[in-house]
Amino acid sequence: MDARDPDRGAPPKPFRIDPADVAALAVARARVLERIEHAARRAGRDGSGVRLVAVSKGVSPERLRAAVAAGLDVLGENRVQEALGKIGQVQGASWHLVGPLQSNKARRAVEVFAMIESVDSTELAIRLDRLAGELRPARPFPVLLQVNVDADPAKAGFRPPELAAALPDILALPNLEIRGLMTVGRLVAAAEAARPTFVALRRLFEALRRDHPSLGPELSMGMSDDFPVAVEEGATIVRVGRALFGERPHVYEGGHGPAHGEETRVHRPGDRAVPGT
Repeated sequence: MDARDPDRGAPPKPFRIDPADVAALAVARARVLERIEHAARRAGRDGSGVRLVAVSKGVSPERLRAAVAAGLDVLGENRVQEALGKIGQVQGASWHLVGPLQSNKARRAVEVFAMIESVDSTELAIRLDRLAGELRPARPFPVLLQVNVDADPAKAGFRPPELAAALPDILALPNLEIRGLMTVGRLVAAAEAARPTFVALRRLFEALRRDHPSLGPELSMGMSDDFPVAVEEGATIVRVGRALFGERPHVYEGGHGPAHGEETRVHRPGDRAVPGT
């Protein structure tokens, strides 16, 4: 072995974690959890029943290692391809897909994610069921059904009447566990303006569970701008990026561009500027 090339044949070096980054992210996490707890108390709930998903779109693997060390061990990615560039470099995390899933990425998504929160059609559910039976047959694969509560043509997801009609067939898929529902809130200038969307999803959820008790208990709604309102209205999962990681570039080194799963929202003429992540 060439002594001038010490890395050849040597064991891999441990990944570096920046202690200052860990400390800063621990503070950010504590602040978000405190806001969750206060919102839950206002609604007569226990904040420990709300799961925090740290949306890692545009965040480098180096910062994500610090995030996991700071206690942010559930990470949400918007795109399969970006996640694949990170998962092998970040140990100790559970990964959720929170953005749109293209059918040609479904196999890899089932292989690497612990949950897919963005199942937005019956066709996608059927495809994931088949892949889960092939790749992960030991237990049903957990998913959430994405609902377009506001019937916004710019958003993906089941319209409420469509979901009500499709739900019995989706619940019958043997290799999927339908844990609950997810929605992406409106682009709003003030958090309170998002409340009608969250109320509508909660009411739909309650009605569907009365008719279909096997529908799971999870409601994934709320992001950095509006998650306290979502918690007040019954969220059990919140997807928070910017409030934890700060403003992020659209592409991290090695990444593959932005997507819309947590907080990338389209600004329309006349909208008050609201940061996207």
